[in-house]
Amino acid sequence: MTLYVINPSSSQGATDGLKDAIDPLVSFGHPIHCLTLAEGPAGIEMQAHFDGVIEPMLRLARSLTDATGFVTACFSDPGVTRLRQETSRPVLGIREAALSDALTLGERFGIIAIRPASIPRHLAAVSSMGLNDRFAGGRALNLGVKDLADEKRALDRLISTACQLRDEDGADVLILGCAGIAQYRARVEAAAGIPTIDPTQSTVALTLGRISLRQSHKPEV
Repeated sequence: MTLYVINPSSSQGATDGLKDAIDPLVSFGHPIHCLTLAEGPAGIEMQAHFDGVIEPMLRLARSLTDATGFVTACFSDPGVTRLRQETSRPVLGIREAALSDALTLGERFGIIAIRPASIPRHLAAVSSMGLNDRFAGGRALNLGVKDLADEKRALDRLISTACQLRDEDGADVLILGCAGIAQYRARVEAAAGIPTIDPTQSTVALTLGRISLRQSHKPEV
């Protein structure tokens, strides 16, 4: 029985990054498998990408009959509501889980987005969860998904953006608003000096707890 982490893009490199990100959680002893959605775009950067991955991702999830739970590893949380309607196994999206986790680490959280176009989606998600009073703000790296592989450029931009959220917006917790940059989390946290959340790591840890406790959105009676 396996916890499946689904990357809804077609980037195997991104999936390999997810595997590295959650490696510290393998010691919990529960099998975890990261999958790439072959039908997905190279990166999910706009609404059309988000809309287009939902049906193929649902088909993939339906085929995973040994699943103990699902994590959708995209900060837009595509298909989470639909998948919860189809299964009683735990289903968590990394954005919703990361926002919830941030509330336990500080008073005001900031989100580092990849592109400026992502920020309105983040604002809508924060508002829908009733968290406006705890939201310090969102700032974008203005880098594409492929640009994140340039380590020096990406790390410099991440650190400068993190410090702006801390110093100018008053954030005391940071959320990396993308599933593909976990390798930078510890260095951003050290440079900014405040807790920094990688959403996939956070969500997988939470899901493993749900599985262990046999707790889900559809409790067994």
